[in-house]
This record gives sequence, C-alpha cells and structure tokens, in this order.
Amino acid sequence: MLLTTERNIVHMDLDCFFVSVSRLLNPKLNGKPVLVGGGERGVVAACSYEARKFGIHSAMPMKQAKRLCPEAIIVRGDYDEYTKYSDIVTEIISEKVPVYEKSSIDEFYIDLTGMDKFFGSYKFILELWEKIKKNTGLPLSFGLSPNKTVSKIATDEAKPCGQMKINFGAEKLFLAPLTVSKIPGVGEKTYHLLRSMGVQYINTLQQMPVELMERALGENGTTIWKKANGIDNSPVEPYDERKSISTEETFDSDTTDVQQLKFILIKMTEKLCYQLRDEVKLTSCVTVKIRYSDFDTHTMQSRIAYTSSDHVLIARVKELFDKLFQRRMLIRLVGVRFSHLVRGGYQINLFEDSESVIKLYQAMDRMRRRYGSDKVLRAAGVGFSMRGFNPFNGIRKV
Repeated sequence: MLLTTERNIVHMDLDCFFVSVSRLLNPKLNGKPVLVGGGERGVVAACSYEARKFGIHSAMPMKQAKRLCPEAIIVRGDYDEYTKYSDIVTEIISEKVPVYEKSSIDEFYIDLTGMDKFFGSYKFILELWEKIKKNTGLPLSFGLSPNKTVSKIATDEAKPCGQMKINFGAEKLFLAPLTVSKIPGVGEKTYHLLRSMGVQYINTLQQMPVELMERALGENGTTIWKKANGIDNSPVEPYDERKSISTEETFDSDTTDVQQLKFILIKMTEKLCYQLRDEVKLTSCVTVKIRYSDFDTHTMQSRIAYTSSDHVLIARVKELFDKLFQRRMLIRLVGVRFSHLVRGGYQINLFEDSESVIKLYQAMDRMRRRYGSDKVLRAAGVGFSMRGFNPFNGIRKV
C-alpha cells in the first residue's frame, strides 16, 4: 500500500462510554462518581471522571474502589444498550466517511487523506463530531494528525469531550513534554523498565539512539522509539462486519448423541474464544451450523453484545444448537462461527465477571500460549477429547 507523505488521520473515542450510556438511561447519575461493573464482588469495568479523582481505575476490585470512594454509585453493565449505541455511532460514521476502522466498541480511526482538496479535513470531522453528539447525546473526543499514534494521544489529551489538531511536522513537538506512559503499547511493566532507565518524558526517548531501545526492549523498543518520534505509517484498516473466525468438524460416524455434540461444540467455542482474546478481539454475532446425514444443512445466528468470554458464548452456542436440532436425524457435521469482529480488550467482559473469574481466564490463556491451545479443556469435554476428537483442527479465519 502506497502511503502519501502527508496524511489526515482521525482518532475518535466515546468518552467514558459505559458511564455515558448509563447516564443517558438515568440522568440522576450526572455529575456523580459512577462505577460500572458486576456488583460488590466483581471488578470495575469503567468509572466516571468524578470517580477517577479518588484513584479508581478499570479492572480494580469493586470492594477496593468503594473503600476509596464510599459515595460512588455502582451500576451494572448493560450489554445490549452499549452495543446499540456503538452501532448507532458506527452507522453515522459509515454514512459520512470514505474509510474508517472500528478499533473497539467505542473507538474509531478515520482516514481523511485527500479531503483537504475538497472540504477541509478539520471542518469535516468537526461537523461529524457535532452530529454524533447531537444524535446520540454521548460525549466524545477526537484527535487529528498525520498518523494513528499521534491522533490517539491527541484524543487522550483533548478529553473530556474535546478536540485537538496536530499539524504535519509538529508531531515531535507535541509529544515531547508528555510522559512515556502516554505512548500506546507502553504498559505498566514497560513503563517501570523505562523509568529504571531514567526515562520519564517522551522528549528523553526522542533523544535516545534507537539501537539502545532495541537492546533494552527488542523489536518492541524500536516500535516505541518510532511512536515517541511521531513515526507511524500503519494504515487505517477498513471496517468489515463480515470478518469472522470459525471451526467445524465432520464426524467419521454420524451421530444423534446430543451430549457428545454439545461437548464438541463447547470445545470448539473455547478454542475460538481463546483466539479472540489472543488477537484482542470481540465478537457480536454467533452462528451454529448443523449438517444432517442427508447433507441437509441448517444454520442459526444470534446477535449479542461484544464479548470474548467463554461462559457467555458457550451458553449462546448451546442455546442455538437446541433450537436447530429438531429433526432428531443423524448428524454428520457441526460448526461454530463468530463474526462482526472488532478489536477490543477484556474490559467489555468485566460487567459480569468476578476478579477470580478474570484471573482464571488469564491463567488458562497463559497455559495455552505455553503448552498449546488444546491442552486446557473444560472437564465436561475431556472424555470425548480422550476418544480422539480434536475440535481444534480446521479453525478458519474469513
């Protein structure tokens, strides 16, 4: 892909999205410290700016958050409402812009390169920003610059409900006074390593030889150094709801053993969920496929709120299978597909999960990365796995 010297890339982020939607549904929450999550035994999925002043942050145990801010109001997450508002914003953007990337449920990148010749990129995105606020009632911020990294950082600096434009050639100057924790991809461990090297501000990184960063952090060190210097040629990847991952299995012998079929579907779903989390993606559409012995094939799909949680998706897969399997004929093939994928971390799953469940998923995924994706299975499916069935063959990505 040929990249022009000067691009116009927008990063747009819905401010405190889960809190903002909750406030639309209940205006009494406006101006108050709000925690969105799964209740006293869960963790914080999102928190309002008023709550952040007390040191509260996402993924913090709810009990700890309440100790820091006893007056905080806990609101349970509403998958359906978040998905609905995300879809509304997506539709508005898709109608107005030539190329956009939906990087998560509440974040978008927009490529307006070349539009200055006709409309003016800043004027255009300002009008779109106003339209989204007016049509949804949601606050959002955006950053406009020559690349994705600088635009994302500019958005963070513009919050809440603000906008910022960084002109071509001014990227390094804009980044220099900010702390290195502002760089996308610099997590807690990397931040502490950089601080141990005497690096606190991006300006210091800009002056360091790239070779030094590479020796300290490997390939990631080079990437961070480039971002610190405002260098990012990554393209805006057009959003396509048809992107999916799927797996299916044709049996050696046709079967009507419902218990066996469900165990197989569970293991298929586990594998796909792990793949979603490994690629930092979420799905909002589940499809189950059945092919009978006479080759008659049926599928059924269901839209859900964005997730990558095993227990959520397994329940939906089993529900779809129960609705599909009505003929009581021999089955020769079953399959599962996740579609309408977007990039997004585990935050969306925090609404229903306790801290222990989240840690369990993280531990299971670490074991899968180390020993192989088929080495960690639910006890329900182990018996059938021992008989030689491997649901992890045939994973397909569309």
